[in-house]
Amino acid sequence: MRSLSVFLVENHEDTVRYMQLYLEQLGYQVSVAADMGTALREIPNSHCDVLISDIGLPDGDGWQLMEKLGSHRPRFAIAMSGYGSSNDQRKSRAAGYDHHLVKPFIPGALLALLSEAEKSKET
Repeated sequence: MRSLSVFLVENHEDTVRYMQLYLEQLGYQVSVAADMGTALREIPNSHCDVLISDIGLPDGDGWQLMEKLGSHRPRFAIAMSGYGSSNDQRKSRAAGYDHHLVKPFIPGALLALLSEAEKSKET
């Protein structure tokens, strides 16, 4: 059983369904929010290890989410976006994300980042 709990912030229903199923099959505990407001209410009490958030949210963006979470940010965060310019990636890093995945990405790319998060948790 994987030791990480993942909080997924994504408003596209098919993406949520696929990612949640994939992550749960790998043994991760997964919580989901479809918008920034819900994520801001639920993340502080979730004690999640990893945040995976889309940048484009219906009530803000993933960069604002990280800013508003402040000290409640999970220790490892992955941004997802259909946009992957160097500026987008810089903004994600500046906001506090450890990585910026460009959609569509292969499942192995996400798995590699989660493995990195697992290793960083052990240290």
